Amino acid sequence: MNMRKMRDFLKDDLRLSIDFSRSDQNRGLEPPPVQKEPRDDQGRIPLPLDLPAESVDLVQALGGRRSHRAWTGKEISLAELGFLLWATQGVRRNAGPGRVFRTVPSAGCRHAFETYVLANAIAGLDCGLYRYLPLDHALVLERQAGPDFLARQHEAVLGQTFVPKASAVFVWTAIPYRMEWRYLEAAHRVIALDAGHVCQNLYLAVQAVGCGTCAVAAYHQRALDELLGVDGEEEFAVYLAPVGKV
Repeated sequence: MNMRKMRDFLKDDLRLSIDFSRSDQNRGLEPPPVQKEPRDDQGRIPLPLDLPAESVDLVQALGGRRSHRAWTGKEISLAELGFLLWATQGVRRNAGPGRVFRTVPSAGCRHAFETYVLANAIAGLDCGLYRYLPLDHALVLERQAGPDFLARQHEAVLGQTFVPKASAVFVWTAIPYRMEWRYLEAAHRVIALDAGHVCQNLYLAVQAVGCGTCAVAAYHQRALDELLGVDGEEEFAVYLAPVGKV
């Protein structure tokens, strides 16, 4: 593997060689949907949009940011989960087809991510795999937990034991075409940058609800994609973060 070639991914030189007139946006194609809609047989689980009763000062949150790998084992409430999902991918304003303003920035307002939640100990929710619907501020149940639910999480994160012990695991997948529609080959670098914006918001927000988190970028790609039920090509996992009471 050419190390210098891999470094080039971090640079923006590629943009200068791209003919953006080839993009689907400039060719007049409709933008892709901003969220995956649930199947007809999947009901929506509305989430509360209650801000924490005791807010945390931003300066304190910045100074208190840390990675946690140990949890008390207490459940997270549905209201707390709803707040954390809103803080990381919530919609502030719907500006029309393919364009929403959220609580996090995204290159060109393209927002290429879906948020999945591995719910291990959420009050009022059965254990299982859920997906966040930001336009509705709701969850959809993708799959109830089977007897191997925690074991599969453990395998997918390469044996990092603190992950399946968390009350919830946020997993962000990328749907690259949402960004490629505008940016073609320049899309993938900014998707990676956008992931950092999302997770940093989680680091700050968890402090308002007595929780902690830890960004995780080491995982078994195929095992995690299979756990989420995504195809690994048009949608695949890019980042995750366990969340638990601390």
